[in-house]
Amino acid sequence: MKNLLRFVLLAATLNGLSAQALAEESQLDLVAKGKAVATAADCQACHTNPEGGKPFAGGYAIHSPMGTIYTTNITPSKTAGIGNYSEEQFSRAVREGVRPDGGNLYPAMPYTSYSHMSDEDIHAMYVYFQHGVQPVEQTASLTALPFPFNMRIAMAGWNLLYLDKTPFKADASKSAEWNRGAYLVNGAGHCDTCHTPRNLMMGEVTAKPLAGGMVGPWYAPNISADAVSGIGNWTQAQLVEYLKTGRTTGKNQAAGPMAEAVQNSLQYLPDSDLNAIAFYLKNSTPVRDPADKQAADSFGPKQVNVEQGLRGEHPYNANGTIKGGAALYSGYCASCHQPDGGGSKNQAYPSLYNNTATGMTNASNLISAMLYGVDRQVGEQHVLMPKFGPGSYVGQLTDEQIAEIANYVLTHYGNPAIAVSAHDVAVLRGGGPVTLLARLQPLIAPAMAVALIVVLALIYWLFRRSRKRRV
Repeated sequence: MKNLLRFVLLAATLNGLSAQALAEESQLDLVAKGKAVATAADCQACHTNPEGGKPFAGGYAIHSPMGTIYTTNITPSKTAGIGNYSEEQFSRAVREGVRPDGGNLYPAMPYTSYSHMSDEDIHAMYVYFQHGVQPVEQTASLTALPFPFNMRIAMAGWNLLYLDKTPFKADASKSAEWNRGAYLVNGAGHCDTCHTPRNLMMGEVTAKPLAGGMVGPWYAPNISADAVSGIGNWTQAQLVEYLKTGRTTGKNQAAGPMAEAVQNSLQYLPDSDLNAIAFYLKNSTPVRDPADKQAADSFGPKQVNVEQGLRGEHPYNANGTIKGGAALYSGYCASCHQPDGGGSKNQAYPSLYNNTATGMTNASNLISAMLYGVDRQVGEQHVLMPKFGPGSYVGQLTDEQIAEIANYVLTHYGNPAIAVSAHDVAVLRGGGPVTLLARLQPLIAPAMAVALIVVLALIYWLFRRSRKRRV
């Protein structure tokens, strides 16, 4: 009897240990899946300060047309992060943009895309952030937008207009690869957030999906299937290469926010997901910009060598000769991009022709690459182009100088129909175009005060009129 009792106790213990091991294994699997989901959602790019910040501790400054928005700490810290969030609260913040205290998030956090994420992915991501991320006891800088943009309650009305809470539903008439691509592009990967133009109220122009839009001083280009304005003339293999490495010879190189997406997210996605994204984009609705007359990457070489026009122009010991687009290009650009604009042999320094940055009808990326440089880490390869804006260790160029270089490059290697002014450079140096709503911001408070006075005066007039009638 004693032996039987011992056997029963041993079996119960082993079963308990087995159940515990299975539970731990299940949680480890969930953490791994959640990490993969968070990587696809590119959480680290925005919630980690690139200036030495700890992972997911927040503090990254997003320069929006309404002002600077600082990302929050999303580590499991119970004092500075999201350690006290329930899964329901986490889900509502991610998919609806509402904090546990009822405050609304700004759509710089792409909850308008995350709203389409599945319950399973949200659950896995919650487990990952609660159990797979190191807590950081550091409160991120607080966002303080000017009035009336600091009234977060107004975002509730904005959400009624522009937040689509419809869960992603697979299209039975499409392939599994297309559906996976649609889920990533319009959901977890939130490509639509940057690459779809915005209206006056900063809502997405859904009639022009993936047709391109400004993101601060950078331009997120048209990635619809149009062969002229978009990526219709790219092969699927070229798109996958670009997503994975940040460059494709004869097409484009990732810089700015796209470089961050490649560095922190896209390079880690499985090839199946990258192919799904590329397949979906290749089969998306084409959107043509009437201003585009030919594909941005179709502007080929013009066999122009900048040095041939400069040699012998000045005495060898002359000073102050680096003036004008040609001389500035020769002095600051030709050593890497070559005197003929062809780039290095291995294209680590890319060609300036057959290059979307120089061929688009929007020259923002050409200008911003000079102002802010290019910094992209993919695997063991670090791609670095120094900036020529404030803080440059190479040489700070003025708005006029950058405009002259840009115009030289556009005329000889890119789209000659585009001209850049010093004002264009100044706008991007200042963080990008200011929307009409932001320009009206100083007038909003006085306008509200005037409206309140008018309403009060009207009420007073109606009251006096009613009183006279009673008399």
